[in-house]
This record gives sequence, structure tokens and C-alpha cells, in this order.
Amino acid sequence: MDSARESLVSSSGGLLLARTVRVSGLARALSVALAPWRGRRAVHDPGKVICDLVTAVALGGDCLADLGVVRAQPGLFGAVASDPTVSRLIATLAGDVEVSLAAIRAAHAAARSAAWAARRPLPARAGSGEGGQVTVDIDSTLVTAHSDKEHAGPTYKRGFGFAPMCAFVDHGEHGTGETLSLQLRPGPASPFNVADHIDALDLALAQLPEHERAQVLVRADSGACSKKFLHHVTDAGLEYSIGYSATATVKAAVEAIPAQAWRSALDGDGQAREGAQVAELTAWMPTPTIKPSRPGPQNWPAGMRVIARRERPHPGAQLRLTDADGWRVTCFATNTKGPGWTLPVLEIRHRQRARAEDRIRCLKDTGMANLPFAGYDRNQIWLAIVALAADLLTWTQTLAWPDQPPNQPQVRRWEPKRFRLRLLSVAGAHHRHRPATTPATASRDWPWNPLIDTGWATLNTT
Repeated sequence: MDSARESLVSSSGGLLLARTVRVSGLARALSVALAPWRGRRAVHDPGKVICDLVTAVALGGDCLADLGVVRAQPGLFGAVASDPTVSRLIATLAGDVEVSLAAIRAAHAAARSAAWAARRPLPARAGSGEGGQVTVDIDSTLVTAHSDKEHAGPTYKRGFGFAPMCAFVDHGEHGTGETLSLQLRPGPASPFNVADHIDALDLALAQLPEHERAQVLVRADSGACSKKFLHHVTDAGLEYSIGYSATATVKAAVEAIPAQAWRSALDGDGQAREGAQVAELTAWMPTPTIKPSRPGPQNWPAGMRVIARRERPHPGAQLRLTDADGWRVTCFATNTKGPGWTLPVLEIRHRQRARAEDRIRCLKDTGMANLPFAGYDRNQIWLAIVALAADLLTWTQTLAWPDQPPNQPQVRRWEPKRFRLRLLSVAGAHHRHRPATTPATASRDWPWNPLIDTGWATLNTT
């Protein structure tokens, strides 16, 4: 073969990820955190191995063997460990899973702080009013297991697999979001488990830069609506917007409030939504029954408000116990008060919690849909890698394309599948034995070359 001949790589856009790794200090943080697991004669640094795995998953891999895509392109990613070496490292980390997970999460938090210091993903200043608040969404999901894996079991939706608990930062309308915590749970785990919600919130707060923790909004569905969890949130000085189960007591309150208490709800554009109304039920809610035998707080935290939304059900939808006069009623609890926080604004803010479902879908496109190991602890390590891969994609989008003109593609809002297809998987050319220094594409006619050039230039000035 002619030594002067140029060779092609299939993931030239992956150089954007490599640059983000450098800006965030992720490889360095992982190397320091995982130093205790490096053997005296080890050739490959454990931090570099995990960072390579993170890159492989970010590029679309969903098992250890997919590291071959990174290994086959040393001009982009350097020397990469063999599959047996990687497998042994995962087994070693899983043998001390609590300590190793804590180390990986600490490295993750350090890289996030560096990425946010380079460019905060939310508008305004930390702790300021409009855009300064950090919204943390907590939600559980289900991951199907297609073989008999440790602690896989029947799920509450009659499937078989696992029930991870997730926590995210919502970037709002300006971007996507980030994964703050991703906890593997056995299949039978309940979506209402209070301890799991508390753990998810504590892990999520530890992932935020310290100066960002003063003004946090916690959002979740009714699975998190327990007195103990809401007391935990308020004791931490945080705000919340949590789904509240529409029970018979809610039905009684809805029937008791005067008709003039209802006002028009808003749609996503801030306009009145036809056939939807909101009202506050707090003053009409009955006093909770005290049960001394039940552990934990007996009352809801002080300052809690219960807000209801009613809307005509879609054609064919079945009515529920709490649906009054043909209205479908849903509720949420919040402790937010103050100027500007009208009932319609609070209600639309809570409804935007649905973005957590988008984040979960993105995680399943980034390695979470396939838990590749038979062992439970190894799959916990895998989920830590998935969380890092998802954030590596998001940090790249945030750092490389912070402000796109309205008439240009909004790269920060792209989900992983589109981001990979258009920008990361494009072929590029570089000379053999010479490290790639720019994600030059193989075709001049590639429609997204300007975006790649813009992103690369921005990353190199960050």
C-alpha cells in the first residue's frame, strides 16, 4: 500500500467529542479517580479505558465489543485497550462497586463543573430569577432484559427486566438536558419507593456545581409524592413541583370550590389553551388523617399548595373516579410562591416535566436499552458509563453551538440519534501516522460541513 495515500476514518466528527473531553478535563478526572484500580504493571490507565468506553457509547455503541470502533481509529482516539483488558477492568470495578461508583461519579461531577464554568447551559446567572434556577427532574423507567440477568425480574408493567431511577437537569427550551444520576434497580422495584427518590435527589445535588445548589426546583410525577420526600426537599431549602394523586379527597375539593376559582390554562406558547382550566385546591383539601403507627412525617410540609388542572378528555378516553362533570382532573403540589408565579404559569412549568421522558428516550439511544452484562454490579458500572456518554454529547452541543441564529439548525436541541448521524459519523480524511487535528470531512458536499466547522472553531476557543 502506498504510504503517502490518505486513509479515511468513519467517525471524523468524534474529534469534537475528544475536544470536549479535553475542555471538561474528563479523562484527567477519571484517571485521578480510578488510580487506585491501576495495577503496577498495567499498560492502560483505567481512566483512559473508561473514557474510551464513554466515547464509544456516545458514538452509538451499546456493548464492550463496540469499543472496536474507537480502537480502529488511533489517529483520532489514540491507543485503546483490548476487549479482554476492558472486561477485566469492569470486573475489578464491580468487585468494589460502591467505592468505584463513587469515584466515577466524583470524576463526572468535576468534569461537569469544568464544562459549566466554560459555558453555563442555562440562561442568566446561577441563582438569579429568570433562567437562573436549576430544574432537576426525577423519574423512573423500565429496561427490558432479554435474558436471565442478576436481579432482573417482573416489572410493574408486566414486563421483565430492571427499573432504573433517573435524575436530569432540564436545559429548557434552549437545549436538551444532562444526566445527574442513573441508579440501577431490580425489576420489581416500585416507582413509589421513597428511599430511592431521596437517594436520586441527593446524588443529583452532589453532581451540580456547588454554587448552583442554592436555587433548585425538583420536579417529579406522583410516584415521588410522599410526605417524607417532600419534607426532605423542603429541609434542603429547595422548591418542588410534584404530581399529586387525584384521589377521592381531590374529588371532594374539586366539587367544593366555586366555579369562579377556575381560570384558563396556558399552552406552550403562553396563550390560553381552549378547554383547559386551572385552580388552587389548597383551602378545600381535608386535613390528613393522623396515623401514629405509620413511620415518618404525619403532615405535609408547611407552605404546600395543591393545584388542579381540568380538561375535557380526548374522544374515547375512559373517565376516572376523580373526573367531575366530564372533566379530566390532574393535580400537582408545589411550594413556589411570589410575584409572577400565577396558577397558569405554575401549571405549565409542571407540565414541562414531560421533558424527562425525552431524556430517558435519549439514554436508551445511548446504551441504556442494552445492559450487556449478566452481573448486576457490572451493569451498575455500565450505567455510570452511559450517564457520562450522554453528558459528553450534551456538553459538546452546549460548548460548540451555544447560540445558533434562528434560521440555522438548533444543534443544541438535537437528540443523540440525529446528532450522531449528521455530525459525528461523517467520514474524514487524514494522513496515516499523523494525528487528526481537524474533523475535515471526506465530501465537500456534506450538508452539515458549516456546522462542523463552526463547532470545531468554537470548541478551540473555549
